[in-house]
Amino acid sequence: MLGLNSANKCPQIPEDFVLLRNEKVSLRKINRLLARCNQDTHQPRKLELALKSSDFYLTLLHKTSENLVSFVRVTSDKGLNANLWDLVAEPGDQQEKYISIVVFKAIEIIRRELPGCSISVAAPLISISALKANGFLLDPNGIKTMGFRL
Repeated sequence: MLGLNSANKCPQIPEDFVLLRNEKVSLRKINRLLARCNQDTHQPRKLELALKSSDFYLTLLHKTSENLVSFVRVTSDKGLNANLWDLVAEPGDQQEKYISIVVFKAIEIIRRELPGCSISVAAPLISISALKANGFLLDPNGIKTMGFRL
């Protein structure tokens, strides 16, 4: 859950990368990135439905190669809750930076378009540092989450 007083600055997007919102991306690329990050992959039909049902999703792509290096999708009840799902970034020395970029931008969009929503995230352990840097608290007040596998 996001702490209300987090006032973080946007991490710099490297020059050779582009951050896109709701731009069609290959389901295979998303699943390949999820697999490289040791996260569950999804059946293409279910992943496509999840993307269509999401409020938005963000992709961080390398401009030249068009490689997908980070991804997150967001759902909301449009009143109280916004949830970040499938948060991943290419493993390596820039992984935390890539995660920070998509998380920061997702939070920025949620605050602007879904004001008042609390924000939760289902994320791998590797993203904990980036999430904390963006104001998230691990299990605030002992709240534990449950998830639904696609």
